[in-house]
Formats: sequence, structure tokens, C-alpha cells
Amino acid sequence: MPGSTGPFGAIVDPSGGQPPDLRLAGLAVAAWLTALAGLHLDARRALLPAVVAAGLAGLAALHLLGFVGRPGTVARRYGWIVVAVLIGVVCGGAATSARLAVRDTEPLRALVEDRAQVTAELVVRDDPRPVRGGIVGRPPTLLVRTKLVSVTGPAEQRVTVPARVLVLADDPAWRHLLPGQRLTAAGKLTAPRGGDLTGAVLLASGPPDRLGEPSALQRAAGRLRVGLQQACAPLPDEPGGLLPGLVVGDTSRLPEEVEEDFRATGMTHLNAVSGSNVAIVVGAVLLLARWARAGPGLAAVLCGVALVGFVILVRPSPSVVRAATMGAIGLAALAAGRPRAAVPALAAAVAVLVLVDPDLAGDAGFALSVLATGGLLLLAPRWRDGLRRRGVPPGAAEALAVPAAAQLACSPVIAGLSGTISLVAVPANLLVVPAIAPATVLGVLSATVSPIWPFGAEVAAWLAHWPAWWLVLVARYGARLPMGNLPWPGGVTGALLLAGLTVALLVAVRRPVVRRLVAVGTVAVVLGAVPVRVIAPGWPPKGWVIAVCAVGQGDTVVLPVAPGRAVVVDAGPDPQAADACLRRLDVRRVPLLVVSHFHVDHTGGVAGVFRGRQVDLVSTPQWPEPATGRQQIHDAAEGRGTPVVPVAAGWRYQAGAVDLVVVGPPYPMRGTRSDPNNNSLMLFATVAGVRIMLTGDAETEEQQAVREQLPAHRLRADVLKVAHHGSAYQDPGFLDAIAARVALVPVGAGNTYGHPNDAVLARLARGGARVLRTDLEGDVAVVRDGAGLAVVPGGVDLSRSRP
Repeated sequence: MPGSTGPFGAIVDPSGGQPPDLRLAGLAVAAWLTALAGLHLDARRALLPAVVAAGLAGLAALHLLGFVGRPGTVARRYGWIVVAVLIGVVCGGAATSARLAVRDTEPLRALVEDRAQVTAELVVRDDPRPVRGGIVGRPPTLLVRTKLVSVTGPAEQRVTVPARVLVLADDPAWRHLLPGQRLTAAGKLTAPRGGDLTGAVLLASGPPDRLGEPSALQRAAGRLRVGLQQACAPLPDEPGGLLPGLVVGDTSRLPEEVEEDFRATGMTHLNAVSGSNVAIVVGAVLLLARWARAGPGLAAVLCGVALVGFVILVRPSPSVVRAATMGAIGLAALAAGRPRAAVPALAAAVAVLVLVDPDLAGDAGFALSVLATGGLLLLAPRWRDGLRRRGVPPGAAEALAVPAAAQLACSPVIAGLSGTISLVAVPANLLVVPAIAPATVLGVLSATVSPIWPFGAEVAAWLAHWPAWWLVLVARYGARLPMGNLPWPGGVTGALLLAGLTVALLVAVRRPVVRRLVAVGTVAVVLGAVPVRVIAPGWPPKGWVIAVCAVGQGDTVVLPVAPGRAVVVDAGPDPQAADACLRRLDVRRVPLLVVSHFHVDHTGGVAGVFRGRQVDLVSTPQWPEPATGRQQIHDAAEGRGTPVVPVAAGWRYQAGAVDLVVVGPPYPMRGTRSDPNNNSLMLFATVAGVRIMLTGDAETEEQQAVREQLPAHRLRADVLKVAHHGSAYQDPGFLDAIAARVALVPVGAGNTYGHPNDAVLARLARGGARVLRTDLEGDVAVVRDGAGLAVVPGGVDLSRSRP
């Protein structure tokens, strides 16, 4: 829940009890939605709504002014609102079309389509950010947002266009670049994912060549950010990693577990700087100015200096830019000695920002920040006053109204993005309110004094880490509450559905009878559902280390990295089944998708893995056949801008709790019964200390080769994913060497291949393995708990037993 108050940190009742001033709201919303739609079009089609709206706006204005017909009562009342909406469409469409013309300029598009090797001159727009997870032995991939100055193609043709370029770089020299740095870099151009103003993705092939230095302001901000990181270095990992994120949006040291806990409890707005941080810092300066009896003009100047300095320090992220723009409007009102019109200020900020940078229209953080502020301005004052009329103390009433209003306003977008509805977000954000301001102020103080007084910076950071630790504790325990998050349809459909239900509920609860029914129904659902979730906590089970999904005659294996994130091995035959599997496991992001081989029962569901999720990396075998399956994987990955890496024995990957290494095939297998099967990637994974062998569809030849290449202790595993759906083509020596305690067989019910083979299952059972089949049990998970390993079949803990 992106929390944000007014520009100076208090709930502002913009109307003084009167209906809010929404005259600019129609223009702002129309410009926003038109820009959002235009980002998915080309320049011509994005301009078409603007042309149509311009004509309609002109006719409507002439009608309202009496030049064309006589306006009726309804027209006079609502006509200018319609004109404002049409003007918003005109402005949004025109601004977006102009930017799309730059993005889609023909010479740049030709280089992208050719995946050309180029040399680009760039200007860095934001701090480089590491991509979570990575390949062992290689530095983390860095994501750098830049603006293109010029690009030189393979035929030495030079293209000059100010398009936006996203750089993906592995060289550590990219890590310490600052915004404003001018540089040249060589690499391959590829297509972006679409839906924004990024014109190309540059896969950098080496370090950048710097051209001069960034501005003095950016160098100063960089020193302050580095100083804050150094001051936080002696602190414990969790609060020490959170504090730079809370203060300046730097989450490079934040543990993944903390990040996932914050996401589950609706507190992710604290990981990145948002409007609340701006409000806290500027509010602190305003209080000092008033304590010093400064006049309105001087107070506005001091707050303006603090606002500009803080935005430079934290970098202009969408939510910070929005909050800073609103703050600037509020400061102008303060300097003029006039009361703030907060709702028009928000609408003006949205309109100006979207027209200056249409890319913000598609930014989730920008949307959440604006919605949170709108909820605070339109809903929180009324809720606060209603609570006070019912005897709630003023401070408690405001503390309850703020997170509830912001969460309600943001919940449709959050549900669409995550596919869940959080029931713990409001109480969690309420509990952390007292800690946010001291942590932020002390963190800013630590960063400010770090260049001149390192010891003082460490003392301030040590003081700040105590309130930061409270935030970590609230997120940790809130994320583990039963029924804290409920599943909900994701995407645009889920967002619109929840938005409609929210509006209907807000209208309905104005009647006392409906309010009582809603309250009684909510209490009944909670009291009825919580005991059920405590007794049967659902799926996935707590402490799971591997899950094999029932996707029919095919494989989909999931290894948990952190809450909401998992490595996926194979995609099964059907997109719907793969997507449903990952939804049941609450997997919202896939740092690595491994394709063991290219048969359709392992590749056909790849679109379901990508559906509504970010997939960071795809690894495939070096054996390229069958070509159809290989093309499926490459098409899905290229459509989302995900790199595809062919790998061989010895390749290793680590992310969160997962450590994975390729152990087979030890060399290309040719002339076997099925070369694609016998060139399957065979993986040995360790998840939370549990050793797991994943065999793809490896048959007798590859199993023998791996057994001959690896010493016996390297083959022994706790869990075996039985190869090729339990077919008869198994090497007995290989199965005996693994000596698994649990054997998982992904296989389709009623298949015509004779899978699984009874003799193979019997051999595994004689060796002491508990054998589970997805055609009989459904989804199957292996759990590690205090007593060892347990198996949970069917997604419900009905026959939990120990192997």
C-alpha cells in the first residue's frame, strides 16, 4: 500500500466539509488514460483519439457559448466537464504520439529488428540496479535506464535520436555510474517488451567508456548515498538493508526475505521512496521554520530548498516526482498566504507529469501513489470525522482512517498486479506509522552528515535502525498470519472487478442497514475462515522444498526461492495447466525457467509460465531439437524481453534458498533411442539443505553416462524426480546410486504410453523410496520440518506421512 499524505504530511480536508473541487479531475484522468492506451499503439493510432476529441471539444464549446444551438440545463451543468475531459484526451494523445514517434523512429527500429551490433552514446537516467538472483561465478546483471544520444550501426551508419534505451550489463564497471553520466557502450540491440517509451534494449558486451563526469549535484548526491550505505554497513542485515531503501530507495542490500514479507503485508511502499517520505522531510523543515517564527514566504523557501535537495538525493522516481510536484504547488499556495486546494493540486500534478512524461501513465508505482493520495484526500477526512463522532479519540481516528483509505484506493491495482487481496495491509501499516518518521528523519540526517562526520552518521544510522527493526518485525509476522492474503483474479480483469465492487460498496454503505450487514458479514467470514486456515493451512504447505504439479502428461517442477518467487523446471504441455499450477503455489515471479529439453510435453505450457509473471532468465539445453519446441521457448522469451541461455554440464545458478547445478548430459549424446530425451538437462538442486535430483526425460544412455562421470556421493539425493514419467527406460544402477527417500512421478492419467512402468516403481519402493504420482495424487509437495522430510499430496494435507 503506497502510503502518502498531503504535501506536508497531514490529512487535508480540501473542501472544509463542502464537496471536493473536481473540476480538473476529468482532464487529468482523461490525459492519463489516453496516454496509457497510447503506449500500446504506434504514433499515428495514438494521435487519432486526440484529433477526434479536438473536434468534439470545439463543437461542445461552441454549443455551450451559444454559437451552435441553445444549451439546455443539463448541458450547462455538465458541459464544461465534458469539454475538460475531451481536452485531456487531446493533450494526452498528442503528447504520447510525439514521444512514440521518437521511440519508433525508422533507423533505430531497423537496427533493433536486425539485432545489430552497435556502439551507442548514452546518458544515464537512473542508478544501475542489480537483477535479483544470478549465475554462480558471474557478476549480477545490472539494469541501467539511459537516454540515447546517438548509435552507430555495423555499416558505420550513425543515427541520432533521443530515444530511451534499457541497458543490461554484466560488467561490474557499470555499477558505480551516476545519473547524468555520459558514456559510450558496445553491444547488441534487441526489442523491448513494449507498453512503454523504451525504444531498444542494449545487451552490453563490456564496460562503458565514460565521457566526462556527471553534474556536481549528482556527484554530491552519489557521495551522500554511498555515505549512508557505509554508515549502515555495521548494522544487522535486515534493518541495515532496509534503512537505505526507506530513506533513498536503495534496496541493493535488502534481503529477499524482507522484500517478500513487505510485499505480502502491503508495505512495499516503504522499500522505495514515495510521497510519504517527501511529506516527512518537508514537514520536519516546516515545523522547524514555524518554531523559529519564520513567515510564510521564508518557510516556503526553506521547504522548497529541502524539497529540491531531497528529490536530487533520492533520484526522481515516479512517486517522488508526483509528490514533489504536488509539494511545489502547495508551497506556492503557502507563499501566497492562500489555503491549499489539495484535490486540484493532485489533478494538476497528474496532468502535468503525464504530459511531460507519458511513460508515467503505465508505471504501477505512479498509479499507486496517485491513488493513495486521492484516497487520503477524498475518503480519509470523512472517515476520520465519522470515527470521531462515534467517540474514537482524534489521534486514533486519524491513524485508522489514513491506512484504510489509502489501502482501499490502491487495492484494485494491487489485486491486478499480484493476483491477491491483502487482509493484513491496513493493520500492518497502522502498526508501523509511529516508526516511519523517526527512521526517515534519522536516515536523512545520517546521509547528510556522512561526508563531513562519518562517526556521527553511524550514530544516526544506529538510532534509525531501531524503528527500522520494528518495520521488519511487523512485516515478518504479518506475512505469516493465516489468511493474510486471499487469491483474486489478476490482470486488468481482476483490477476492474475489484474497482467495481469497491465503488458499489462505498455507495451501499452510506445506508446504515447496509453498513451493519457488511460489518456482521465481515466478522462472520473472518471468524469462520481463520480457524479453518489455521487447522488446514492450504497450499503450498509450510516449509515446502519442491512441488511437482499435475499438468497432464508432462513436467512442471517448482523450487521455492522466496515467498512469491520460484525456479520453474519445464512448462508442461498446456499453458492453462502451467499457469494454474503456479497460481496455486502463489508464484508471482520466476527468476529462472529451466527447459530440460524441447519436447512439447515440456514446452507447450510456456505461455502459462509467462502469464502475469516476470521471468528473469530462461536456460535451455544445447541440443536444439525438436525445432518446434525450441521455437516456442524463444518466441515466448523474446516477446517479454527475457534472455535465453543454452547451458551445459557444470553450469550453476543460485537464488535465495535454491542452489542448482547442471550435471548432465556430460557430453552430447548421439545415436541413442531418443537423442532429445538423452540430451535433457539433468539438474542437481539443493533447497534449504534438501538434495534433489531432477532428471528431465533422460533415458538409460544419459543416466549411465552421468553415473560413470560422477562419484557416488555426488549422485545421492533425498528426492528424485523420476525421469520420463516413470518409463521403463531407466538405468537400475543410477536409481540405486541416488537412493532417494522420495520419488516423484509427473505423469498424465490414462496416458497411452504405459507410464509409469510398474517394475520401475517397484524397484524404487524396494529401495526405500516413498513413490507419489501426479495422476493419482494431484499436485505433490515435499516438506522439510523439524522431524525431517514429509510429503503432502493433492494440495491438501490429507495423508501427510514420512518417507
